[in-house]
Amino acid sequence: MFGKLGTTGVAGILLLVGGIALVAVENVVVAGGMALMLVGLLLVARGLIGSMMSAFGMDGMF
Repeated sequence: MFGKLGTTGVAGILLLVGGIALVAVENVVVAGGMALMLVGLLLVARGLIGSMMSAFGMDGMF
């Protein structure tokens, strides 16, 4: 999985996890809410990309 992301993607994931951990040190409930919002945003993006790719005839690639 990390091979497909590249070094920039891995750095982005590390910064994301570090940011949520930093917020969790102060307030766990807020960090949980931020994590849920992030997962929701990623699921929406995956759905949009998947429907766009199926419109171009590339079903099952993503």
